[in-house]
Amino acid sequence: MFANKYLQKQNTVSCLHTPVQGNTGIIVVIPCLDEPDILLTLDSLNNCDYPLCEVEVLVVINHSETASEAVKRGNLKTKSEIENRISGIKNAKIKFFAIGPVELQKKWAGAGLARKKGMDEAVHRFNLIQKPDGIIVSLDADTLVEKNYLVEIEKHFAENPKHIGATIAFRHETKGLSPKHLEGIQLYEKYLFYYREALKYTGYPYAMFTIGSAFAVKAEAYVRRGGMNRRQAGEDFYFLQNLAHIGNIGEISSTKVYPSARLSNRVPFGTGPILQKWMDGEEDLTKTYDFKAFTDLKLFFDMKTKFFQIEQSEYKNLLSTLPESVSDFLVYDNFWIELEDLNRNCSTTESFQVRFFQKFNAFKILKYLNFAHKKHYETIIMF
Repeated sequence: MFANKYLQKQNTVSCLHTPVQGNTGIIVVIPCLDEPDILLTLDSLNNCDYPLCEVEVLVVINHSETASEAVKRGNLKTKSEIENRISGIKNAKIKFFAIGPVELQKKWAGAGLARKKGMDEAVHRFNLIQKPDGIIVSLDADTLVEKNYLVEIEKHFAENPKHIGATIAFRHETKGLSPKHLEGIQLYEKYLFYYREALKYTGYPYAMFTIGSAFAVKAEAYVRRGGMNRRQAGEDFYFLQNLAHIGNIGEISSTKVYPSARLSNRVPFGTGPILQKWMDGEEDLTKTYDFKAFTDLKLFFDMKTKFFQIEQSEYKNLLSTLPESVSDFLVYDNFWIELEDLNRNCSTTESFQVRFFQKFNAFKILKYLNFAHKKHYETIIMF
C-alpha cells in the first residue's frame, strides 16, 4: 500500500473503526478547539451539492495536555453536540466523524499538530482502500463553504490530474463586525492579494495563498511531502510552500470558503492575532511593503542563471550590479554559502533554476522584505 512506510514512521494509530467505503474520494479534515460555530461549519458541508465520490469529514477535537479543566469540559460538550448533530444527518454521500478529544503533547499542542493528526488519519483511510489520489481537504472549524464546494474540488482534480494539490478561493466573513473590525479585515485581505500579485511579478514560481482553511492535497503527495508539520501557527504556509517543490499546485476559483474574521490571541501570528493588534492600535494595516522592493527582487531573479557555477570573485562583482536592497541582503544573509551548495548539486542551468527557489524560497523572501524595509525602504499606504 502506498502509505505503509509513512504511517509506520509516524506511529499512526487510527482513531476510527468504521470501514472506509471504496468510493470515498474526498476527506475533509477540521481541527477543533473551543469552537462555538463548529455546527454551522458541519451544516455548511452537509448542505453541499453531492460530488460523484463519497465524502468523509473528520473533526479532530483537541486540547493540550496542560489545558484547563474548563477547556476539557468544553471539548467534551463540543463532541456531544457534534455527535447529536451527526446522528440526525441522513446523508449517504457524506459521513461525519468526531475524533477525540485528543490530548496533544504540550510542546507541540496547536493547530499544526491537530491538523496533522486528522490528515494522517485521512491518509490511513485512503491507504486502506488503496487510493493514493484520494483528496485530503483542509478546513477550519469557524469556516463556511459554498454549496458547490465539494463538487468543484472533485472537478478540479479530475480535470487537472497532474496537480498534487490546490488552493481554494476565500473571502473572510464580515457579518456583524464593528466598523473598525470590518476595516481591518478588508485591509488585511487587500494585503494578502497585493502580496501574492507582487510575488508573481518577481518571477517567484510558487506565489499562492496559504490559508489553512483553503487548500487540498492528494494523499500520495501528502506522504511524499512528509506530512503536515507540527507548528503551532503558520503550519499551512510551511506545508504548502514545501509541497510546491514536489509538484504543481492549482488554484480553485470556482467556489469559495468563508473563514471567520474573529479576533484571537491563541496563536502567535495569522489573521486573528493581526486583527487583534489592529483593534488594539498595535498594528497599522493601512501600510504594506513598497513595490520597489519587489521590483529589485525581480531584477535579481531575472539574472539568476548568471549565478550558475560562478566563482566567488565573480559573485562579488555581480553583487555590485544588483539593486542595493538585494546586494546588501545577500551579504547580510551570507547567501554565498547556499549558492555554493546549490552549484555543487546542479550540473545544468535547468536544474539550477528549479533548485534556486529551494534556496531563495518564500521564507527568505519575507526575510529580505523585512530587511529591505529597515535599511532601504519605507512602508507605503495600502491603495
